[in-house]
Amino acid sequence: MSRRYDLLRRIEELDPVRDHLEIYQLSAGREFPWDYTRALEFALFRTYCVPSISRLLAATGEFRERPQKRYDDTALLMAEVAAHGYDSPRGKEALRVINRAHGRYAITNDDMLYVLSTFVYDPIDWLDRYGWRPLHDHERLAAFYYYSEVGKRMGIRDIPAEFAAYKAFKQDYEEREFVYSDTNGEIGKYTVELFAAWFPAFLRPVARLGVRGMLDEPMLRAFGFKPAPRWVPALATAGLKARARFLRLLPPRRESVLAVSRRNRTYPGYPGGRNPSELGAQAAPDDLPAEYLRRG
Repeated sequence: MSRRYDLLRRIEELDPVRDHLEIYQLSAGREFPWDYTRALEFALFRTYCVPSISRLLAATGEFRERPQKRYDDTALLMAEVAAHGYDSPRGKEALRVINRAHGRYAITNDDMLYVLSTFVYDPIDWLDRYGWRPLHDHERLAAFYYYSEVGKRMGIRDIPAEFAAYKAFKQDYEEREFVYSDTNGEIGKYTVELFAAWFPAFLRPVARLGVRGMLDEPMLRAFGFKPAPRWVPALATAGLKARARFLRLLPPRRESVLAVSRRNRTYPGYPGGRNPSELGAQAAPDDLPAEYLRRG
């Protein structure tokens, strides 16, 4: 049991400003890799509650035509940056791919700022509920400083300088922008079906119900989804907390799993000699209305 907290002791010794990358790599890649993956899935899902975001996604057709590829590209590109660092060769290459994809479209700075905020705070909220141990303050701050640096390299402006201020921005943005739209519902349904497709056919109805059970009230309203029966989130919470109790008994993970996705559905065996430049979305559709395209 004493070894179980070796990585936490290392995190306690590090400075969350100076050493934010190392702390984030330890936390996301070795202490809580499964939890970070699930939390970031739901973080991206959360962004589809914003009509300006869902309208663009619906217009590009990415979720209709290639939902799994879009999911895999996003997950692997962000993991490449985290695993190798935003200023490493592979990290820079991944950021170039991300910036090239975003640069095609007319996305507001506030929308970009909001999406980035979900990467900081949604995993923190998830781990506060389901983590096998409490997050250290160094881990919370490191996530903020890490994504602030990533955001700067993505050209996102006006990133708040303080943890609490950025969290307040996220909360205010959601209160203002989370409203129902048909495109929210469309992208939401595609995403539920994507998650359900990861299970055998006979389990997919249960998976769909389980996904709805994990969504909070603002998300349900914005998507136009009916709430799952109360027993569904209760059962999911009990299962996740039981998992956390079991994980406390295991030794610390020896190697990071960041950017290692050998069961990846689009790129089996990743990385397997692949480079980040091989990932990424398709070109913008030729018939995309001009309002969605970046001018100049």
